[in-house]
Amino acid sequence: MAQRIFGTDGVRGKAGEGWLTAGNVSALGRHAGEVLGAGSKARTALVGHDGRRSGPELEAALARGLSAAGFRVTSVGLISTPGLALLTRLREFHVGGMISASHNPAEDNGVKLFGRNARKLSDADELAIEAKLLADTTPSERGAAPELDPELEKAYLGYLVDKAGAGLSLAGMTIALDCSNGGGSRIAPRVFGRLGARVIPLCAEPDGENINKGCGSTHPEALQAEVRRMGANVGIALDGDGDRCLLVDERGALVDGDGILTICGRQDGPKWPDRRVVATVMSNKGLHKALREVGVGVLTVGVGDRYVVEALEREKLRLGGEQSGHIVFGDDNYMIGDGVYTALRVLRVLRETGKPLSELAGAYRSFPQVLLNVRVARKPALSGIPAIVEAVAKVERELGDDGRVLLRYSGTESLARVMVEGPDLGLIQAHAQGLAKLLAAELGT
Repeated sequence: MAQRIFGTDGVRGKAGEGWLTAGNVSALGRHAGEVLGAGSKARTALVGHDGRRSGPELEAALARGLSAAGFRVTSVGLISTPGLALLTRLREFHVGGMISASHNPAEDNGVKLFGRNARKLSDADELAIEAKLLADTTPSERGAAPELDPELEKAYLGYLVDKAGAGLSLAGMTIALDCSNGGGSRIAPRVFGRLGARVIPLCAEPDGENINKGCGSTHPEALQAEVRRMGANVGIALDGDGDRCLLVDERGALVDGDGILTICGRQDGPKWPDRRVVATVMSNKGLHKALREVGVGVLTVGVGDRYVVEALEREKLRLGGEQSGHIVFGDDNYMIGDGVYTALRVLRVLRETGKPLSELAGAYRSFPQVLLNVRVARKPALSGIPAIVEAVAKVERELGDDGRVLLRYSGTESLARVMVEGPDLGLIQAHAQGLAKLLAAELGT
């Protein structure tokens, strides 16, 4: 199999190593420009970064490559990934290039590329770029530096306030906002402030090294404590590149992506022609139960926002997302998952209902999960082992609509993973142990 450079979320790794040296990123930019700019005369590209120390250097390298391929390149500077994707679409740039490693540590970085419709590249485009890059990694030294356009940041801010926040007043509300020292640090506090909230900004001062460091959606503990200390109405936690959003209710309890899908799905779902929400296999069955109570179903897809977006488009649905807090409001936001936009949608429900976040999120109760690892000697397809297929079917029949079984192999170790979920902890523990014993017997420890 040919080496893959693009992963599930662009090119990712340690900054300054492998495909993320400045030279290789410039070559990537040139080849991406050749593939994505084919047939276009007036080629334009937009680039930005999320505040890591390596961001400006890699942004400049990507711009040099795109420029060498005939693109006029503009920079928005520090920005969230959804902000760059949205501006790429609204301002009709041919290509968007984001330098970010999302929720990863500061020493990591990556390149995310978008087409003019703000979507991630197709597999065909990625493979075409990879083929060129594997054949030629010559750095692009002669390309021009990007031109910084401060008006673009204002345009994104205006979109969030005027469109997402249209008619929404947050007057009298106190919001604790954790920006994870990332791409949303400049814009996010201003959005909620302009809509009338008293904003308590946390971790909104990127220094190149502090992105995601003990803060943001992957480390919400400090935000939870601050909400309790300040008596805030809501806490909002973004991740480093601003596409994820977790919430904290007025009591300091965490509300994850399943809770957000519950709040928005219960509020709006009964009004939709097709009353279904898209969620991944990682979402808890408690989400299914909470939505079923108001006549809303769940369409389950594989892990990854790409699969959520594909299902939303294919089925023409309005809402989908992941437990991690990456929520997509369909065509309402151009199929772009944006943490600030997500928070605004939930705040709108709070205002419309007059209920606190704890009460709205209380409709969702996560069911217990039991996770077991089983050491195996081989990894045949589990769907091809009759005894395992039959055992899983039997457990799922006993658990009914409120339970599930997920069996899979570790991608890096000689392990099979058993997950059983349901409302009765004792029952799912017994089922998980039984399935683990069966896997050990069938797959030879």
